[in-house]
Amino acid sequence: MSATLFENAPWATARPRLSVLIPFKGDDPRALLAALAQEPVAVEIVLLDDGTGDSALSGALQALIADLNVPIRLVTLAVNEGRAKGRNRLVSHARADHFLFLDSDMAPDSGGFLSAWLALIAQDNPAVAFGGFSLQQVEPRRDQALHRAMAAHSDCLSAAERRLSPEKHVFTSNLLVRRDVFAAEGFDEGFAGWGWEDVEWGMRVARRWPIVHIDNTATHLGLDPASVIAAKYEQSAANFARVVAAHPEVVSAYPSYRAAKLLRRVPLRGLWRPLIKAFALNDLAPLPSRAFAMRLYRAALYAEAV
Repeated sequence: MSATLFENAPWATARPRLSVLIPFKGDDPRALLAALAQEPVAVEIVLLDDGTGDSALSGALQALIADLNVPIRLVTLAVNEGRAKGRNRLVSHARADHFLFLDSDMAPDSGGFLSAWLALIAQDNPAVAFGGFSLQQVEPRRDQALHRAMAAHSDCLSAAERRLSPEKHVFTSNLLVRRDVFAAEGFDEGFAGWGWEDVEWGMRVARRWPIVHIDNTATHLGLDPASVIAAKYEQSAANFARVVAAHPEVVSAYPSYRAAKLLRRVPLRGLWRPLIKAFALNDLAPLPSRAFAMRLYRAALYAEAV
């Protein structure tokens, strides 16, 4: 697929120690760019517009990029090619020996966010490291309450907690990867839609290299309404099946797998599964009960894959 390139003046002569790789589709990454540009460190940024098709956003983004001192390249695709393939494409434009995958709806929690990653590279040269994410900078919103509760419970974990299952907590929202590791293990482009391509990558990598977890968090600003969470889970069922087929020995220890196996024995899933979804989407129901129902709905979807 052909791509349109736009880069600013500092790009041509930069000698980066770290390539920050940011894909987006529909989101506006300008706030993230401005935040990263506050640190005067030896990094470059590569952005991938994965088929947004918004000329106004593209023009505003190019104007900002031209004004920033950090070297930046914008890669624009006319048609979306997906999360795994898009991230593989980003790497093809990176020039440093380490890549930092960062989602466009993230916001660094520290003014020394990039400096902390560079210090880790200088000290340990890790194969893979995940910095974690938080909700520190998210303003509470009623329509995002369910996602916020679920993320706080299962995703916003300390490095100590993540180290208990290092390959499970590998997300491209804030992920450092060494060039030689990615050359040996890229993302599986057989994944389509949302979910599991980064976790599956972590499972493959963990067989060959240690995965480091540190506390260098960024806030996940892009919380979703409950209906969007449900739609993403529905998209992810086929991807979960792909992971089960490739890594049964790893996935079998996951609570989501064990729950799916149990629910597979329950008859008439097509009748009761929509009722669980309806409860999870009900804003008037207690939040803890809604969160449990949404997790149960996901397990019921995944029951088709186990």
